[in-house]
Amino acid sequence: MAGTTGPAGTAETAGTAETVDTGAGVARITWHPAAEARLVLAVGHGAGGGIEARDLRALAAELPAHGVTVALVEQPWRVAGKKVAPAPKTLDTGWRGLWPALARPGLPVIAGGRSAGARVACRTAAELGAAAVLALSFPLYPPGKPEKSRAHELLGAGVPTLVVQGGNDPFGRPAEFPESDAYELVEIPFGDHSFAVPKRADIGQEEAVRRITDAVAAWAGRVGMGAA
Repeated sequence: MAGTTGPAGTAETAGTAETVDTGAGVARITWHPAAEARLVLAVGHGAGGGIEARDLRALAAELPAHGVTVALVEQPWRVAGKKVAPAPKTLDTGWRGLWPALARPGLPVIAGGRSAGARVACRTAAELGAAAVLALSFPLYPPGKPEKSRAHELLGAGVPTLVVQGGNDPFGRPAEFPESDAYELVEIPFGDHSFAVPKRADIGQEEAVRRITDAVAAWAGRVGMGAA
């Protein structure tokens, strides 16, 4: 392991990064610690972007005040500067290799991610012992191909799961998700796959992001109570 280590829950500057050797290459975790952490929320990025995504940045800024250390995870392919994500199996290998570092603080870990990162979290949650799964913009199907559903990944997570989905997400609108007690779903009105809302929407961009952080903070609080 290289770089500056930063276990969650310690007195350190927000944004401390560490690199981790995984079976799929070198990944990076950027820690945003809570002063008195009760949980770690580890969130990975999607296949088309990195941890600069608006929802990931907002969670890292807001959740520490709620007792949740946020660990923003960059998969090895992003750290290596590649532009195309590898196969799901390789993404899962990278996530598994990161898990010991995420669990090192000794706190319950919520496995999370946006888009492809949400799929990784769902596929590996039970085997890794995640306390819960946060699925941001879960890609229920490839755009325009609803017959190629990935609902089985979401339904098979095996732990408490929260889906936060834009109302206009072309990868799956909230009404298209199967009814199930396996997860909770929060809709962000008018939001697309990146939670961007059009100017004509009834809510502004700041309000849309606030709804994401409020929903996740409230849900994480319940997860923390259950994990205590």
